[in-house]
Amino acid sequence: MNYVSAENLTKSYGIKVLFENITFHVNEGDKIAIVAKNGSGKSTLLKILMGKEIADSGTVIINKDIQVVLFDQEIDFDPTITIDEFMMTLDSAPIMALKNYHQSLHSTDNDFIEKALLEMEAHKAWDLENEMKQILSQLKITDLEAKMGTLSGGQIKRVALAKLLTETRAEHRHTLLIMDEPTNHLDVEMVEWLESYLSKAKITLLLVTHDRYFLDSVCDTIWEMEDKNLYVHNGSYATYLENKMIREDNTNATIDKANNLYRKELEWMRRQPKARTTKSKSRIDAFYETEKVAKTDTRKQGLELDFEMKRLGNKILELKNIDKSFGSKLLLRDFSYSFQRGEKVGIVGKNGAGKSTLLNIIQGFEKADKGEIETGETIHFGYFSQKGLTYKEDERVIDFIKEVAEFYPLANGKSLSASQFLRLFLFDDQTQYSPISKLSGGEKRRLHLMYILYQNPNFLIFDEPTNDLDLPTLTVLENFLQQFQGSLIIVSHDRYFMDRIVDHILAFEGEGKIRDFTGNFSEYREAKSKEDALEKSVSVKSEPVKETVPAANNTNIKKKRLSFKEQRELETIEKEMPELEEKRAKILDQLNNEADYEKISKLSADLESISETLENHEMRWLELQEILGEA
Repeated sequence: MNYVSAENLTKSYGIKVLFENITFHVNEGDKIAIVAKNGSGKSTLLKILMGKEIADSGTVIINKDIQVVLFDQEIDFDPTITIDEFMMTLDSAPIMALKNYHQSLHSTDNDFIEKALLEMEAHKAWDLENEMKQILSQLKITDLEAKMGTLSGGQIKRVALAKLLTETRAEHRHTLLIMDEPTNHLDVEMVEWLESYLSKAKITLLLVTHDRYFLDSVCDTIWEMEDKNLYVHNGSYATYLENKMIREDNTNATIDKANNLYRKELEWMRRQPKARTTKSKSRIDAFYETEKVAKTDTRKQGLELDFEMKRLGNKILELKNIDKSFGSKLLLRDFSYSFQRGEKVGIVGKNGAGKSTLLNIIQGFEKADKGEIETGETIHFGYFSQKGLTYKEDERVIDFIKEVAEFYPLANGKSLSASQFLRLFLFDDQTQYSPISKLSGGEKRRLHLMYILYQNPNFLIFDEPTNDLDLPTLTVLENFLQQFQGSLIIVSHDRYFMDRIVDHILAFEGEGKIRDFTGNFSEYREAKSKEDALEKSVSVKSEPVKETVPAANNTNIKKKRLSFKEQRELETIEKEMPELEEKRAKILDQLNNEADYEKISKLSADLESISETLENHEMRWLELQEILGEA
């Protein structure tokens, strides 16, 4: 089934053309990732599909039988309402049915009650509330009475995500789910859960993300937006990179041929007398076309540079027995670490575990409750925070960078101008002379990052640098950091980025414990998973036995076996539990297909009775198994 068809779409802002005459199709079951440099029109294209923007030319046809749902980076909400009320603001028939059903539970109006039950049945909303609570639980949102205005940015993102996923489950129409950077501000555990959910779900998805592991796991098609065009790559991120390289090699080969032809044709053009009218018009036209191709600049300057970093002394940074708490929340307990020259350390852990607090303590922005910090005299920190860029309203990009310095020093005695350094970070000449206020959110983030690096620090501290950065910028940043000779601390939830850069992990594992692990992020996760599995296995095997006699007589305890009566009870329970499960399933099925109020009431009572009996059986079965395990 075709969901969306777009033909020859073009969109410009002023003189800047975002994309020109692009054509694409979205079919049921497609899971597509869009990759492009910030400012190439990704978000604009999504808004056109949502009907929030209009293309300059071309057509977009969206199947009338589908709904389009957007998970945006900007989340609108009323700070005074609770999480539960926010979830119930979903504009869908099943949610409205659920709201009316809840109201009917406190009503004596039989007509209203019957209508609410009929709506629940018509929209198959009986299981929706449980699904909603399950999604919220998976995303670690448990206090549904908390006000939206009291939540952190990460919590708001998770609640909005739960609302979106509930909406796609609530609507029984065909749905195109559009997600713009869904992993931003989610910790690794949440990212992995969402990755698993979307990869298994039978949905149609259009996704913008910079998380390459997430992209590979969830999507099977990549749309690349570059140079006003849209290129389709079927397969993984590696396939996309390979296809892109082949395309650029072919383009460069065409340019080389055009250059050779251009030189010959230019010589011919110069030889012709100005007054001669027999000159071939077609050859002249062809000359100008060849000139256009020959002067195309597709070769992106690589970041193969020998940077002259500010000198590092013998002492880098040493933390000794650091403690830090906020009220009753313990973040750091007796933490010590000595940073080495050229060491690249990744800091990981759940949101709120204390990662940013440690960065603030290191730089003196915050005081530790206890402990010492010794910083080398030659250390010059470069700190990339999540707060964003501060700039004058009409200041141009090039002027903002030149405030730091006119040139960036290289080890060979040469230097890069501010403009050349900007080009390395994908700011073309036109953008360099534009006001910062005109940049997209991602472009401002990239400029902020470049501003930090241009100051030539010898100790970099990055707090979530990959949020809102596009994949081309991430590649440039990764290449820069791999060559960086100074010390580096990165806090990031981007697993691919961490695997490429860091060689050491400090993992915040809760209750002030910070684990020191040598290796990259994936190696740490694998080691941690094995340890957790082993610990769980040992815990099950060594479940403590409840004392039934005084401790002094422990040596004389005889192992207990099931009595004849208990053995018969166990056999009966094991026989009845599957039967109860089957009855429960049948009642649920009947409830989903029953419209009569009296029958629904009776079935609901039967369901409650069977569920209670089943729960009692399960508890007694566990007790008997515990006794049996002692024998």
